[in-house]
Amino acid sequence: MKPLAERLRPSTLADYIGQKHLVGEGAVLRKMIESGNLASFILWGPPGVGKTTLAQIIASQSGRSFYSLSAVSSSVKDVRDVIDTAEKTKLFNPKAPILFIDEIHRFSKSQQDSLLAAVEKGTFVLIGATTENPSFEVISPLLSRCRIYVLKPLEEEDLKYLINKALTEDEELKNKKVEIAEYDSLLLYSGGDARKLLSALELVLSTEEGEEIKLTNEMVKAKLQANLLAYDKQGEMHYDIISAFIKSIRGSDPDAALYWLARMIDGGEDPKFIARRLIISAAEDIGLANPNALLLANTCFDAVHKIGFPEARIILAETTVYLATSPKSNSAYLSIDEALAEVQKSGNLPVPLDIRNAPTRLMKSLGYGKNYKYPHDYPNHYVKQQYLPDALVGKTFWTPQDNEAELRIKQRLDKLKG
Repeated sequence: MKPLAERLRPSTLADYIGQKHLVGEGAVLRKMIESGNLASFILWGPPGVGKTTLAQIIASQSGRSFYSLSAVSSSVKDVRDVIDTAEKTKLFNPKAPILFIDEIHRFSKSQQDSLLAAVEKGTFVLIGATTENPSFEVISPLLSRCRIYVLKPLEEEDLKYLINKALTEDEELKNKKVEIAEYDSLLLYSGGDARKLLSALELVLSTEEGEEIKLTNEMVKAKLQANLLAYDKQGEMHYDIISAFIKSIRGSDPDAALYWLARMIDGGEDPKFIARRLIISAAEDIGLANPNALLLANTCFDAVHKIGFPEARIILAETTVYLATSPKSNSAYLSIDEALAEVQKSGNLPVPLDIRNAPTRLMKSLGYGKNYKYPHDYPNHYVKQQYLPDALVGKTFWTPQDNEAELRIKQRLDKLKG
């Protein structure tokens, strides 16, 4: 018997659940389907939101032949064989067939290159499906020939509708008397993934005896044993969550930062990766407003390296809260980038003669370091002299920002320089 997700797979747009922004009345993809003028496109979204189903529905409703390849198991030869078949098919059907490639982000560059000419000639309409950002994973020439449509995780109402549809329409389940007392655990487990939701529902119901079943959160948790949160350490979710974590620290929101930290820990992220990001955040976002932040972040990395999970979570949490609640400054970050830009613009300007190193007699005879003034020989360990190249005298790279620590630095420098 087919799995529940396959038994309930919709065959028409009328039965398709979710993605109203794409296939609802008047939506862009629906208009394309209804007009019959299909262009190549890529469906980008998380697992279980209906990418494959939508491609099959489009092929069916447009009256086109449908070919499917999986990037995991297909070779360049497989692609060429489909192209040859598609060209022959066009002799009997003027409508270009549809080639659906699941997980197109896994196609190698050579595999993607082999599609280009066929897409350009209109040999077939390419529909790709990917869970990863296509701008990173699909070659630019192919990307420029395809539209990108973003599919979203199914919303709570869609998921509840799908559960009730399964219980009332599926031939196997409609004979059972099932009461859904609580939806929360099923919805949480699904993470907006319809396939995962239906698989979980089928698993829970298959392990219950009798015709009358009452589903509660505790029962579902016990059956599923664990809530497997969506966190792929190699995928886009990984980068989205670390981005949210760092931006929460930068935005001085310790609660949000702790939440995203917990998401990473629960998802199995390497604690040293998190600690490295904290060091970068301390330097980039807190900087001179609180130099102790960098010391603490570095200590955090050392401690996490020595201890590991589960205790490392406490050290990471302490450092996260400290950074999130610290005053913020990116003056050092901005100043080094400005200095680098100047170097790239002005090139290798000569070091002023007075501050050059003079380790040999020849260099001394040429005046290297001759008029250098040793600051420690002067009051307050400061004396005015030229340190920048002649062409950059008076140039300012570092500008103190509006925080207590940097204002103190500014006041001290102003006093020294008179």
